Amino acid sequence: MPGPDGRDLRSSPVEYEDVITVPTPEGVELELTLAGVGSRFASAIVDVLLEGVILLGLVAALSRVLSLSGLGEQSSTAIIAAVGSLAAFLVIFGYHVLFETLASGRTPGKRLMGLRVARVGGNPVRFRESAVRNLVRLVDIVPPPLYGVGAVAILAGRRNQRLGDVAAGTLVVRERHGDRVRPRGRGAAGSSPQAPTAGVGELDAWDVSAIDADELGTVRRFLERRASLGAPGRAELAEELAARLRPKVAGAHERLTAEQFLEGLAAAKAARI
Repeated sequence: MPGPDGRDLRSSPVEYEDVITVPTPEGVELELTLAGVGSRFASAIVDVLLEGVILLGLVAALSRVLSLSGLGEQSSTAIIAAVGSLAAFLVIFGYHVLFETLASGRTPGKRLMGLRVARVGGNPVRFRESAVRNLVRLVDIVPPPLYGVGAVAILAGRRNQRLGDVAAGTLVVRERHGDRVRPRGRGAAGSSPQAPTAGVGELDAWDVSAIDADELGTVRRFLERRASLGAPGRAELAEELAARLRPKVAGAHERLTAEQFLEGLAAAKAARI
């Protein structure tokens, strides 16, 4: 289905102001609220302070080791300057890459502000994207530590992306306000527009660790093919799958319909891959 600009809305994100709607192969539409420059700057301050604490600790430890080694003051100062410069780069780069790839796109600062980094399609950020966006941070941070270039890019862009996000194909999105998961095709069998849907923040609380790969594959195949099923068979199959899997998922709202539960299950598993 073409949009106003001629793009196929079924295969590309649909943007409305600071919200984008991302269709997924599982038949789920993720509505993601983009983070603004204010919340991103606040999270950056927290992360910069933590990075500073780490660097001070490393420099203090190095100074202690050199003082015990018996080297002269001039030699110790030169070593501290050289090692400190390398450590500063590694901390600034590694801090973000480590947290973004191992903590679902959340550094401590982003977690505090309710933000996370995700790929443009809504999937979790991987090492490659995180490495690219954080290498380009060296440009975005100019003039340090104000993120002047990055702030201008966020304000000027359509998706609130700094240059690192544009290069890596990533977004910074909110987790606590307005993000939700909804089925494609309103009013389809087994899914009601008035029924409650699972918010992205709620999905974070779902414990889907007991769902194995075979069960997830079954759910995904159902979601991909449900449009071709007759209404009675579709509803019966959805109810059967949901009844079998609900006991394995803690935190899912009981009022979700069978299909909404399965959509939420697929999205929750995808967010943890």
